[in-house]
Amino acid sequence: MQLHVAGQNYKVVTTAADDELARLAAIVESKVSAVAKGRAVQPQAMLLAAMALAHELEEERTRRESLERRTRDLLRRVLLRIDHALESGDSA
Repeated sequence: MQLHVAGQNYKVVTTAADDELARLAAIVESKVSAVAKGRAVQPQAMLLAAMALAHELEEERTRRESLERRTRDLLRRVLLRIDHALESGDSA
């Protein structure tokens, strides 16, 4: 498949679906355009776009890990309350 990103054409050979590659290339193209801010795209823009995308990925990973931690804590508290209620019911 041919992808066009930042004024360059890239031939990509992969088992991924073409529509998925096109979607990802569009995300990269959008980030490169945001980094270039209307100026001609310099090679550094690709690096800056990659760094910005990596930063966004890390932020999302941190948010997900925090949500998972809070969910585990909440589930643990709920299970303790259920266990306590069941134990209290057994002694009645």
